[in-house]
Amino acid sequence: MKEIIQALFLGIIQGLTEFLPVSSSGHMSIFRHFSGMATEGSGLFSAMLHIGTLVAIFVVFYKPIYELFMEFFRCFKDLFSRNFDKFKFKNMSVTRRMLFMFVISWVPLLVVLIPVGNGNNLMDLVGVFGSDDSIKAEGLCFMITGFILLLGTTVAEGTKRHLNVSPLTALIIGIAQFFAACFPGISRSGTTVSAAMCCRVSKNNAIRYSFILSVPAVLASGLVEFKDAMESTEIIPVFPLLVGVVASAVVGVLSIKLLQLILKKNLYKYFGFYCVILGFIVTIIGAVEVFIK
Repeated sequence: MKEIIQALFLGIIQGLTEFLPVSSSGHMSIFRHFSGMATEGSGLFSAMLHIGTLVAIFVVFYKPIYELFMEFFRCFKDLFSRNFDKFKFKNMSVTRRMLFMFVISWVPLLVVLIPVGNGNNLMDLVGVFGSDDSIKAEGLCFMITGFILLLGTTVAEGTKRHLNVSPLTALIIGIAQFFAACFPGISRSGTTVSAAMCCRVSKNNAIRYSFILSVPAVLASGLVEFKDAMESTEIIPVFPLLVGVVASAVVGVLSIKLLQLILKKNLYKYFGFYCVILGFIVTIIGAVEVFIK
């Protein structure tokens, strides 16, 4: 029963923090730090929670995702039929243009695969911040997230919004996603949505673009964790695993809908205040723990 309750709780945390701009990795790291929950053997569970959040994205944005998927194959059809005119930016359909914008935004994320020696890549190097015993890094990153959210809200107010994402905007959003992927406490959804709003993308389009953009990143993260879990001898009961996945999916859908409503009501800035306050508290606690030890 304890495992089921814990799985339900973690699924709810994943579903809320993956989509609300408050950093799921940062909250998970803090929860594990204060609860004393062992991280060994939790790779499979974490991977399945990511599957739950992917389900939420597909449920809410199934139409644009399907259109992008079909456009991907139409690109190959035009390529093999040498219909190159449809690849000119001015002649592209809205869906094809958006597909190319996503490609631009995904490019900066490839930087985490750069080798840094000893068989490690950049992601392995920065990943220590989320796996060490200290929470100071998480605290600082939460405060950075808060300031980014407040900046996005401030810039977006009173400015004319654009419906489409330009190549420069796509690159800026991609860079924002790169930094969020590197550090626990920097919200991926928060930084990408805020970056889009700073570039004057409409709120609804900023959310849609941000969450569809996250699909390859979340899938890749889940696959890496799943691979690591397969190398572990830890056995996780099936039922708690399913409870966590369902909870993360259901809460994820509700979180996306809630975020859309929050942006519509101009309440986005309060997430910024929350992250700044939480980050300050976590940083202080982390500093105190260093002196106590």
